[in-house]
Amino acid sequence: MTAIDPDTLATEERRARWFTRINKADAWFQVLGLAWMTPILKAAAGDNPRAQMSEIWRLLGVPLLAIMVFIGAWATLAPTVQTSLGAVPGPAQVWEQAVNLNADAIREGEKEAAFYERQDARNAELIANDRADDVKQRVYTGKPTYYQQIWTSIKTVFFGFLIASIIAIPLGIMAGLSATANAAINPLIQIFKPVSPLAWLPIVTMVVSALYATNDGMFSKSFLVSAITVTLCSLWPTLINTALGVSSIDKDLVSVSKVLKMSTYSKITKLVLPSALPLIFTGLRLSLGVGWMVLIAAEMLAQNPGLGKFVWDEFQNGSSQSLAKIMVAVVTIGIIGFLLDRVMYALQSMFTFSENR
Repeated sequence: MTAIDPDTLATEERRARWFTRINKADAWFQVLGLAWMTPILKAAAGDNPRAQMSEIWRLLGVPLLAIMVFIGAWATLAPTVQTSLGAVPGPAQVWEQAVNLNADAIREGEKEAAFYERQDARNAELIANDRADDVKQRVYTGKPTYYQQIWTSIKTVFFGFLIASIIAIPLGIMAGLSATANAAINPLIQIFKPVSPLAWLPIVTMVVSALYATNDGMFSKSFLVSAITVTLCSLWPTLINTALGVSSIDKDLVSVSKVLKMSTYSKITKLVLPSALPLIFTGLRLSLGVGWMVLIAAEMLAQNPGLGKFVWDEFQNGSSQSLAKIMVAVVTIGIIGFLLDRVMYALQSMFTFSENR
């Protein structure tokens, strides 16, 4: 019987532990859109490098090549298309305006900091001269930076999405558990689901203006208008998928719950939600994507603060740089949409662990 070298055994044990860690990390690489990291790590660990290189090419090389081909075609064809604002900007011009927007944000931040420094110094001087009653705290009213408009849009879409989820999930559970409730809710879904946000927006604007008369409330009117429009358009995917998930629960489990005489609350929390959660999260991901698209259109039409207003303002501006800035916004909107979907996928992976491992 051949003796096993202790050093070889220790090396194999380390490799086994390394591959175990890689396989565990792979689930999160999938969530984060970094699936190409797994074959790179496996190749570095010596696991069939040729096969791993094939995977790296498929998962990383092909997408990068496609992006490079797209950028090359864009750079070649863009100058040939003339618009009222000049030629369509290529990748270089768009990147230049992205850098300019970042520089503008930095300058605006410096102006804001200088404003508050002057205000603090003035107030300190008034206090030192026993004129504390003259002290005033003013808010900086400079133009919002590009990053501030991005943050405004993200806050708005999450608020509208949260309200939509609070409404849609309970209604979906009701529709899934009760044929009567489903018969009542289904016609409303079929009627209102296809309605465009551009149709909802005037109605929401008038209702909010009538009911929310204060100017110093917790939320601004423009924020509420955009958020409620997002809510009205984004709740349907969650409602439909929740109802489908609940109605698809194994009938044997439902029969067991009746035999055990489970309360309605216990039935929903211990049976319905765990079984329907994958489809509920699918609906939430779809709803957030719909909400993000709806928000940009609502901000453009209503001239509410955010990325949509930024795009509309640049279109109205009509300068030689406006089209490039609009394309910066388009790329930004796409990237944020992707990141929002990844966030929801990560939450789905956390709460439906067995489904994603």
